[in-house]
Amino acid sequence: MTPNRWDWALLPLVLALLAAAAYGAMQMSRPFVLGQPMPVSLDIAYLPYYLLRTTLRMFMALACALLFTFAFAAIATRWRMAERVLVPLIDVLQSVPILGFQAIAIAPFIALFPGNVLGVECAAVFAIFTSQAWNMAFSLYQSIKTIPPELLEAARVFRLSAWQRFWRLELPHAMPPLLWNMMMSMSGGWFFLVAAEAISVAGQDIKLPGIGAYIAVAIEQRNSGAIAWAICAMFAGIVLYDQLFFRPLLAWAGKFHSADSQGEPAQQSWVLDWGRRSAWISAIAARIGAAMNATLGWFSHPADGVANAPEGPPGSPWKARAWDASLLLVGLFCAWRFVLFVHTEVGWGEALHVVMLGAITLVRVMVLIALASLFWVPVAVWIGLRPAWSRQVQAFAQFLAAFPVNLMFPLVVYALVHLHLNPNVWLSPLMVFGTQWYILFNVVAGASALPGELRLAADNLGLSGWLKWKRVYLPAVFPSFVTGAVTASGGSWNASIVAEYVTWGDTQLVADGLGSYIKQMTDAGDFPRTALGIGIMCVFVMLLNRFLWQNLYRMAEERSR
Repeated sequence: MTPNRWDWALLPLVLALLAAAAYGAMQMSRPFVLGQPMPVSLDIAYLPYYLLRTTLRMFMALACALLFTFAFAAIATRWRMAERVLVPLIDVLQSVPILGFQAIAIAPFIALFPGNVLGVECAAVFAIFTSQAWNMAFSLYQSIKTIPPELLEAARVFRLSAWQRFWRLELPHAMPPLLWNMMMSMSGGWFFLVAAEAISVAGQDIKLPGIGAYIAVAIEQRNSGAIAWAICAMFAGIVLYDQLFFRPLLAWAGKFHSADSQGEPAQQSWVLDWGRRSAWISAIAARIGAAMNATLGWFSHPADGVANAPEGPPGSPWKARAWDASLLLVGLFCAWRFVLFVHTEVGWGEALHVVMLGAITLVRVMVLIALASLFWVPVAVWIGLRPAWSRQVQAFAQFLAAFPVNLMFPLVVYALVHLHLNPNVWLSPLMVFGTQWYILFNVVAGASALPGELRLAADNLGLSGWLKWKRVYLPAVFPSFVTGAVTASGGSWNASIVAEYVTWGDTQLVADGLGSYIKQMTDAGDFPRTALGIGIMCVFVMLLNRFLWQNLYRMAEERSR
């Protein structure tokens, strides 16, 4: 096939990306012995290399998170008994601090790759995965649960199997909000990058080459200049992968919007335009599509007589009761083990103290989520209804969502110390600084898919002001808002580890709360109290899920249909 000018324009870009990825991958598999120093230099000449290593880790974690999302959503939406376990479980997992996952995962990964840095790299990728996966899983789950009934009826009429329905109906329907949540997941990875790349194991500190480790060293040395350069490098990385990855995906996903929605013309991408004009890229895409059709049958017509796949195990009453009894026994066993652990390891006085700290953090989380919702829901609806603004805000919102709260420590410490402010009050906004964007991204995605005919009908009926918001906009974005609020809540619990315990050099600011307790016990190497803090946090999240988020999810599902 004869190449055209667009092929020659794209060839250097493709080769540069492949060469950079190959070089970074080679550096991730080198000899390493636990205890061997891995110095991280604050020389700005190393920043491009550190940015490459960090970006590779984040995209590896994103790929794993996407596979996890597909599996979770497919299982949770088809088997009601599995749904009753998986949804609360994911809600708990997103609130478990990244330090808790590291404590479990680091040693096995290092043992899996002895004498090689790949084990530590896998531990870092796993830690980043835990900051990316949950909101993507919730987004796909919520989108599948709220598919309009007429589309489900069409799938039954065409006798689609469960596999065909997932790839032809459910995933295309969920694609726009899923892509927005993928962007938010990348930003969430940046937010917890310091904890992922500056790892403590067996009393030793391991700092992997990357932007997170660079920031950690800069904070230790109180180097404000290095912090500024890290911000510049982070912004450059976000702009690059936004232009080369996310913007082409969002422009391509415009075809999955309904024909009358407002979101279809929202995105343009020069990379996608060049790829469509390239003879080589078009040929490769055609062959990939043909291979997918041949092997998976995503877009091929189903054979006659193909029936719907069963929605799960037969829903006989005795099986449901047996499943409920099994869950109850598992819950009682976990409660008994937890009570035994508290009685033998830490004592009931300490447990009561931690419960009080958890209540303080709970109040912070709920107040901050409410305030963030009051501000960002109207802003997000306004942006989502205006495709041109949505395109302009995208990269800037990604940068703000990715901005690690650690980079604000110099300003926070200076303000609180010199103005004599109360840390219990003024450290609280740090908890929602990186998680409020979950609300923004999800509501923008929901508002951008609002059907144009619905807006025209509201205008023809003379709806305006608060009545229009109450009857049209808020009900339309409510499912997306619930997803954003759930993930923002879980992320805020996680962020309390960073927000309630702030250090800048030798200066420490501590707010009363469960996050600061876990951070202090982790630094002290007190595993029983660290486990107690994480366990109490999980209990709070489970209760919050049971009495608040499940009811909101049920309300969103009923109203959307």
